[in-house]
Amino acid sequence: MKHRSMFIVGAAVGYVFGTRAGRERYEQIMRTSRRLAENPTVQETAGVLRAKGEEIAGAAKVKGGELADKAGHAVNQKLHKDSEYEDPRREPVS
Repeated sequence: MKHRSMFIVGAAVGYVFGTRAGRERYEQIMRTSRRLAENPTVQETAGVLRAKGEEIAGAAKVKGGELADKAGHAVNQKLHKDSEYEDPRREPVS
């Protein structure tokens, strides 16, 4: 029983000291991160990266659409190889 109570007391003391040190360290990290986020150079770099990401996403969207159209056309050609299939995107033959 003596060992158990010593363990509980030790755990309680460790918890108290750990939470105090942990909170202080947390506050220090938060102050540093706020200063970093408010830095004009960091904000400018974030803006450039955001714009570049939007540009890349737009290009990927266009390319993906083109590839989807090509794939759909290829599938339709394979499915209707022997039939009289007309692509609805093409002008009708008169």
